[in-house]
Amino acid sequence: QVQLVESGGGLVQAGGSLRLSCTASGRTFSGYGMGWFRQAPGKEREFQASIRWSDGTTNYADSVKGRFTISRDNAKNTLYLQMNSLKPDDTAIYYCAGRTSSIYLTRRASEYDYWGQGTQVTVSS
Repeated sequence: QVQLVESGGGLVQAGGSLRLSCTASGRTFSGYGMGWFRQAPGKEREFQASIRWSDGTTNYADSVKGRFTISRDNAKNTLYLQMNSLKPDDTAIYYCAGRTSSIYLTRRASEYDYWGQGTQVTVSS
């Protein structure tokens, strides 16, 4: 059974940083892609970043480009999201997702096959 477990969320002041982790068990995503999404209350789940596990190719939402960095550790089978210069608008539940149906990166939540339970990020002003 595949499990994705996020950690690293919390409360931070505006301008601060957090690093989210997502550890995969039950399978590896080598050769495929993983991504980060977020969902604020009353809003749809929103793409943040994705990475192709094999070659490290990345893709970012315009709103986080230059502030967030997605990366992965092959040995630990872990995905990361380094978030800098956080803003109150970044407050949301952050989810990691894994895709094994295609090698191509995607921003569409519906095209991911596995999801974590989410971790809360709250940015105070």
